[in-house]
Amino acid sequence: MNKALIVVDYQNDFVSGTLGFPGAEKLEGPIACKIEQYLAAGDDLLFTFDTHHADYLDTQEGRNLPVPHCEKGTEGWNLFGTIASFLPRAKKVFEKVTFGSIELAEYLKTSGYESVELVGLVSNICVISNAILAKAALPEARIIVDAECTAGPDPEMNRKALDVLEGLQVSVVNR
Repeated sequence: MNKALIVVDYQNDFVSGTLGFPGAEKLEGPIACKIEQYLAAGDDLLFTFDTHHADYLDTQEGRNLPVPHCEKGTEGWNLFGTIASFLPRAKKVFEKVTFGSIELAEYLKTSGYESVELVGLVSNICVISNAILAKAALPEARIIVDAECTAGPDPEMNRKALDVLEGLQVSVVNR
């Protein structure tokens, strides 16, 4: 089976930086374990990077969330902890200036993946956005989100995001 794991925005600013939250660091071990499983099976590893620039506060997102974060080239933009060590083994990396990546969706559409799993941050913003794009790009593939490998700063919003994903026929596992 042709499979891919997408690690969504597991970057320093979302774990320990300007938008970090308690518990985000606890995902490092489970995400690393999942990456190792996928790579050992010969499956593809993909990363998304939330990517902003000096003009962030002038963007729509910046006006609605006026907290500069994930500026390309800063420590906050880099992957968190041991997850960074897997970057050289990625099949593809997607830098995105907004929540979901159209480039990722276009790539998935032609990939032939039968299964795509998403992990990372933040569950109710970028994970849900990219899971929906993956489902649209690959309507017959199994799209999976591992609840033990995603989170958000608000536990209730995290739960609601997982509920919405299930309603969209995304398989939410380890809930």
